[in-house]
Amino acid sequence: MPSTYTMNICELKSTFSDIQYLQKLSELINSLNKKVIPSEKILVAQAVEVNINSAIEVINSIGDDEKRIKRIAQESYSSITAILEKELGLVVKDYYRNLWMSLGIATFGMPLGVIFGLSMGNMGLIGIGLPLGIAIGVAVGSGLDKKALEEGRQL
Repeated sequence: MPSTYTMNICELKSTFSDIQYLQKLSELINSLNKKVIPSEKILVAQAVEVNINSAIEVINSIGDDEKRIKRIAQESYSSITAILEKELGLVVKDYYRNLWMSLGIATFGMPLGVIFGLSMGNMGLIGIGLPLGIAIGVAVGSGLDKKALEEGRQL
């Protein structure tokens, strides 16, 4: 059994080069094809490779329906990044920042806004917590992204 593994992901064959998620998928494919997977994760990487290739084949088989390609590409990109993070611990650039921005709003921003609104006696001030939650979420997420980069888990 080899000590490392490099994925072999199919190419996107869509003629719509201006679709944002197709560009992101293409960049992701290029990064994955260059990424060396350690020996302890080879079997998982091969299963992930099969899943990604099947998603790419679906996109390639759509044809000229631009609206459908946009929707399928967006869904595929989201599911592929989730699978990569869950199964292999690999993340795309700014993955944690984007995740924690929304978590920061829900976890920190809303409660801080409620506390601030109640303490001032004006619940109209609840919105003050939202930018605080965003800032906290971006800080936490950026720290996790930096850690992933240092560990070599970022694509």
